[in-house]
Amino acid sequence: MATITAADVNKLRQQTGIGMMDCKKALVEAEGDFEKAIDILRKKGQKVAAKRADRESNEGRLVAKTNADHTKGYMLLVACETDFVAKGEEFVNFVDGLLDKAMEAGINTREELLEMEFNGMKVADKLTELTGKTGEKLELPHFDTLEAAYVEAYNHMGNHKATLVGFNKNDDNAKAAAHNVALHITAMSPLALDENAIPQEVKDRELAVGVEKTRLELIGKAVDAALNKAGINPAHVDSEDHINSNMAKGWITEEQANLARKIKEEEAAKKAANLNEAQIQQIAQGRLVKFFKESTLMYQILVMGGDGKQNVRDYIHANDKGLECTGFVRRQIGE
Repeated sequence: MATITAADVNKLRQQTGIGMMDCKKALVEAEGDFEKAIDILRKKGQKVAAKRADRESNEGRLVAKTNADHTKGYMLLVACETDFVAKGEEFVNFVDGLLDKAMEAGINTREELLEMEFNGMKVADKLTELTGKTGEKLELPHFDTLEAAYVEAYNHMGNHKATLVGFNKNDDNAKAAAHNVALHITAMSPLALDENAIPQEVKDRELAVGVEKTRLELIGKAVDAALNKAGINPAHVDSEDHINSNMAKGWITEEQANLARKIKEEEAAKKAANLNEAQIQQIAQGRLVKFFKESTLMYQILVMGGDGKQNVRDYIHANDKGLECTGFVRRQIGE
């Protein structure tokens, strides 16, 4: 079995935002596998925050632009360690100048950009040079392009978030919709355009999480019902820590504590052996549909410019049934 260190627990805590004890238990159960530990936390209903343990490059400058006819968008992120460097004149001029040169040269990938000549040297070497000057590690984690009949670029105040969004038409309806949709994407951070754009492995993983979460909820409800029937408040005995704490406070007796442990063990085993698999799959599929609505652009309720009830797809089609969003890129410093 893998040894779980305090550093491992702290790393998972920073990644997820979950408490230390829960993180430790999840790592022990996952035998040190961080991805499995995160899934365990999610299956148990923990809300996992979108955080990263590595804070080396949580600052920087992120800029999105389009060409003159709005048919191609470009987005560049150069990361550094502190806000002090990110706001420095030399760093700002470097990032903005680099993006302009990349657009002029028609660069399409991060790899091409790192090899491009800029101010007398390769971009990769220029980053090394600036690292020496600033005393901070500079990185170029992302360079994105997006092509469409019409592309909108949006830079959020402070240059910590940016979005490119493309549409299949270049007219007034497209331009009006594109601006509000770009604002929405920046604010709501959709995972994909629609459910068809989500990788199958992500769908499978979400369904598996939904199945296990449903199992635990059904078992938990049965246990709570049995505890209530026995006159024991389920909230007082939901963990060993709470049981011991509530006995010390005099809220439950030792006899009640022992009875609660017995009920929890026996009722959980009984319910687990008699779960309705068809019901579980149906509920899990419902969770997956909810995941699509919450996580994909077309099904999210538009938060910028709509009536507060329309999803993004209906908003786009309101003035033109033939108008379609063809893709988007959203970045945020630190993610």
